[in-house]
Amino acid sequence: MNSETSPRAERDRLDKLRLGKEDWFLWGPYLAERAWGTVREDYSPGGAAWEDFDHEQARSRAYRWSEDGLGGICDCEQRLCFALALWNGRDPILKERAFGLTGTQGNHGEDVKEYYFYLDATPSHSYLRYLYKYPQTAYPYARLLEENRRRGRHEPPFSLCDTGIFEDSRYFDVEVSYAKSGPTEIHICIRATNRGPAESPLHLLPTLWFRNTWFWEEQSGVKGELRQAAVPEGVAWAVEAAHPSLGSYYLYGCQAAEPLYTENQSNSESLWGRPNATPYVKDAFHRRVIADDRQAVNPDHRGTKFAAWHSRMLAAGESTSIDLILTTQIPAQPFAQSQEVFSLRSKEADLFYRDLLDEADEQDGRILRQACAGMIWTKQFYHYEVERWIKGDQSPPPTERQHGRNSGWLHFSAVHVLSMPDTWEYPWFAAWDMAFHCAVLALIDVDFAKSQIELLLKEYYLHPNGQIPAYEWASAMRIHPFTPWGRSRCFAPNGCSGGLRTSTFFVAYSTSCCSIIPGGLTVRMPMATICSRADSWGWIISRSMTARSRCLQVFG
Repeated sequence: MNSETSPRAERDRLDKLRLGKEDWFLWGPYLAERAWGTVREDYSPGGAAWEDFDHEQARSRAYRWSEDGLGGICDCEQRLCFALALWNGRDPILKERAFGLTGTQGNHGEDVKEYYFYLDATPSHSYLRYLYKYPQTAYPYARLLEENRRRGRHEPPFSLCDTGIFEDSRYFDVEVSYAKSGPTEIHICIRATNRGPAESPLHLLPTLWFRNTWFWEEQSGVKGELRQAAVPEGVAWAVEAAHPSLGSYYLYGCQAAEPLYTENQSNSESLWGRPNATPYVKDAFHRRVIADDRQAVNPDHRGTKFAAWHSRMLAAGESTSIDLILTTQIPAQPFAQSQEVFSLRSKEADLFYRDLLDEADEQDGRILRQACAGMIWTKQFYHYEVERWIKGDQSPPPTERQHGRNSGWLHFSAVHVLSMPDTWEYPWFAAWDMAFHCAVLALIDVDFAKSQIELLLKEYYLHPNGQIPAYEWASAMRIHPFTPWGRSRCFAPNGCSGGLRTSTFFVAYSTSCCSIIPGGLTVRMPMATICSRADSWGWIISRSMTARSRCLQVFG
């Protein structure tokens, strides 16, 4: 790779992406921090999504629609996923995903009870950094639940810090960094530091797995396989991930570890008292690491879920690192350029954000950079096919669903990367949040922002009556038309230029949108909602004036 730092390196990657020359969006931070407790995974008669698939089930039950993990990445169709699992030697379960309270458990609604930070990110995902604060003593799952249930709405929520678990800094800083040398080669560094005053154990399990897309089909669906691979020079272990549509990827590890293999398949015996389809199931690593159950993992070193088990004992202030590479290539010396790749991508990120706000002082520049990183990390893979969800597959839904939530949106079919409100509390799309996000995203990647606005107007999202879907919990809910405002911000984000030709974007948006106004009058205009609020006409006039202004800019 070229080690020379270019001021336009990140912009050049976005240009190549837009022109179809290099697919830098193939891999990204599209893996949610939570996939349990969502409408998609809800198979209850009354639509009790939080209770039907809760955190307790998540380690043993295979997801139907999407996956989750700590600081993870996946490809844009979420066929193959990578994330980190942890164990401090004291917790009752592996820390594979962020914990939090459901909407009915928290005294202020749903609330994640973890501390993690999106430190850095570039729009092409060429450079990503994530930080997680992992306590060294047993995580207080029960105490957080009980105390928040006891408190009323007028009391503050009971947070993880309130438990005293971080006293004397008894925690690990666990940072996960990603640097791409190309669209299909990702260098990964996991660095853990003991911030506490005493020696403490830490188990790190970088995990690679396929999303379960095969169990739900009447006939066997597309299924990949993870298997042991040949080990090149300077590599401790290697795994091949072969998938019919994604092709073959190889995960290489620099430090010695114990390889663990299982299937991303529900533990039916544990969950529902039914025989398992395979002896190797989703929670196998939990049983192997914590319960020392050697029969839980596949001795043949193959499956659809893999982890490399690294066991460490860290003294006070001591750090340890794990180096990995995920790539389609079989290089002779995979780690020969890792440090160079990380250094180069870090410098390019510095230049990109410095150019974005060149007159800002250092503090304002850091605030903008981390805020943008948060926006980039909340790009999430979103899969929801309403007709299939209502009719069911190998997991038949209750009959009440036929006339229940979203039953009037059978055309809705999403298999896309979307800008989500949040990776844990709201890991589902919301039209109004997306509009606000696009106004910000347009500053760093105007093409992605425009594509998000356009996506909601596609025939597989937009209702035949012209209404934009509101959000997963109630697609038909009537909302203010923020999407036209978001479109206007993408049209001219603070004078930014470039990207998809602006007039083409504006015309495509305007001709796709239709507003249905009470009283039977249907007019063609850049708006898509059923206006039923007292101030509906004010919104219509406001958006019409904005459309007029943009038309004059484009055509006048």
